[in-house]
Amino acid sequence: MAIRFSDRHDAGRKLARALHSYAGRKDVLVLALPRGGVPVGYEVATALGAGFDILVVRKLGIPYQPELAMGAVASGGALYLNRFLIDQLGISRHEIEAVLAAERTELTRRERRYRGERPSPQIGGRTIILVDDGVATGASMHAAVMALRTGNPARIIVAVPVAPDDAGKRFEADADEFVSLFSPADFRAVGQFYEVFDQTSDEEVRELLSQFQRETSS
Repeated sequence: MAIRFSDRHDAGRKLARALHSYAGRKDVLVLALPRGGVPVGYEVATALGAGFDILVVRKLGIPYQPELAMGAVASGGALYLNRFLIDQLGISRHEIEAVLAAERTELTRRERRYRGERPSPQIGGRTIILVDDGVATGASMHAAVMALRTGNPARIIVAVPVAPDDAGKRFEADADEFVSLFSPADFRAVGQFYEVFDQTSDEEVRELLSQFQRETSS
């Protein structure tokens, strides 16, 4: 499978072109999922002239294979669980609660680290473009959409550079629009479509948020 993006910034610039109809609108807010979604979201928001912030979501990995998501938890307390997978693998309620407690602690830590004293953005009545570097299981993105719905936005657009070919159908009931630049049938992992896919650091997240604020306030 050919590499489609040199890095997350390249993916964000290309994704912004597919979202050009939202450019210049004051009601549009780009929210990125830390950490990997932040460089993508930064480029989208910059190109569109939109607001930019983060929505913290933590994947809930199964106890013996943490890379496989059984759900996710997001800012505001929204919880998404893949009941089919949980039942199929026989994961107990005790195991779920243990993973959930740990990830809620990490979610709180990251929110404080990234946002500091800066208040959360206003969601009500706005058009939200929810961005990540890609969608695999979709658990984190589902939790993010659920969290946003509680804030009564006018519209939620899930936008990613790459996703499996069935991802759009999976988000039909949750998002108002799903945008993916590339949706291959033989999707294996998000990283396979990037030349550089190093882990985004907490420091990079904070710097991009600060840089965006400096650029838009000058």
